[in-house]
Amino acid sequence: MVLENKLKIENFDKEVLREYDIRGVVEDNINQNTAYTIGRTFGYTVSNRLKSNVIATGYDGRLTSPDLHQALCEGLKDSGAKVINIGMGPTPMTYFAHYHLETDAVIMVTGSHNPSEYNGFKMVLNKHSFYAENIQSLQKIIDQDTFKLLEGEIINKDIKLDYTKRLLKNINLNKKIKIAWDIGNGAMGSVIREITDNLNNSENILINEKVDGNFPNHHPDPTVPENMKQLIKAVQDNHCDIGLAFDGDGDRLGVVDNLGNLVWADQYMLLLCTEISKLYDNPKIIMDVKCSKVFFDEAKKLNCDPIMSKTGHSPIKEKMKELNSPLSGEMSGHVCYADDFYGYDDAMYVALRLLRILCNQEKTLNELINFYPKTFSTPETRFDVDETKKFLIIEEIKDRIKNTEGILIDIDGIRVENDNGWFLMRASNTQNQLTCRAESTSKEGLKSLIEIIENQLSLSGINYKFTI
Repeated sequence: MVLENKLKIENFDKEVLREYDIRGVVEDNINQNTAYTIGRTFGYTVSNRLKSNVIATGYDGRLTSPDLHQALCEGLKDSGAKVINIGMGPTPMTYFAHYHLETDAVIMVTGSHNPSEYNGFKMVLNKHSFYAENIQSLQKIIDQDTFKLLEGEIINKDIKLDYTKRLLKNINLNKKIKIAWDIGNGAMGSVIREITDNLNNSENILINEKVDGNFPNHHPDPTVPENMKQLIKAVQDNHCDIGLAFDGDGDRLGVVDNLGNLVWADQYMLLLCTEISKLYDNPKIIMDVKCSKVFFDEAKKLNCDPIMSKTGHSPIKEKMKELNSPLSGEMSGHVCYADDFYGYDDAMYVALRLLRILCNQEKTLNELINFYPKTFSTPETRFDVDETKKFLIIEEIKDRIKNTEGILIDIDGIRVENDNGWFLMRASNTQNQLTCRAESTSKEGLKSLIEIIENQLSLSGINYKFTI
């Protein structure tokens, strides 16, 4: 794909303006004109709200990202913006540019963890997530046709060294540790060597390091167990203390313990809470509805104040500012540190904090995780449904089970807690999928919860069977 000679403003396909970002299939409902239009409308928004217009941009390692990014920058320039292009790298490096370069806003071109044919755009304005109605407002700007063609500029700036130095600031490992890293051929590969070469007391095994938008080894989504098999093998074969994996744009973290077991985000978050609880008095820790009840119960025991939130890294980041939370996250691996950091989701920074905690412990990661109550659970299970029906299905189910026994939590989909444990059913805001999860203290209890989920799905015309 080469840059078109005459980029133009076009209306957005209604499906690409998502809740947390703009995302779609390249050359289906996203193209260079889409990117150019985002540049024009977002640039207009920034200058209209702030009366200045300095915007940093970056892009991930997908094959379509460079050309979409170039079209985006042209659109921003034509909105009158001073565009600072930081080049290819992980999404958190673009967020870092917002603070380090003191820009008014940032845009990242990334398809995140979606299949390779997808791509999209994540935006931040004045240190706040640009999402929900703000994203929808970009179409309204086109409809109003009130923005003019202005003259801006594009400059290139390499901040990789500044970014990696900031990540390693205050990170000192107190004992030797052997780490397996699975970069997933994602954008974190552009900076990983600079980090591992300067991480003290560490022996590092790197797999899938090369940035490759074809993702030849596995899909870059660490929440899917199948995608973690290579890392598990690397940990076991090399007798590592921990395995760390990243999604395609480096803002979500997957973890494997020293025995090769998956450690989910609501589990390793408890280890992060052990450190935070010593630094703050009863700190508020936000976690989403997909997280284990064990997390909420055990966080309270650590003198933390856990708060259940709807899923989504954007609303969680905004809630953190409102509640002055030093640490928050969600089950998908988006974890945000405001303690000694900026309050956004940077999987590498989270990994480094976790390593620092682990190096201050005598016990192995497996022993630390096994300290907490054992439960039986499904993984975060996602399956495709019609995009136009996903929210209607959840509303149907909610209406059918509103009088069921137990506690019904409906801040995001349906979470029911009863004597057997809990289950969740919700519609994804980023994909044409439903997400389900169940957890119990017994195998029998888990089967009972799964039967409820499968029955409710069947009543809504969906035939899905869990494998546990």
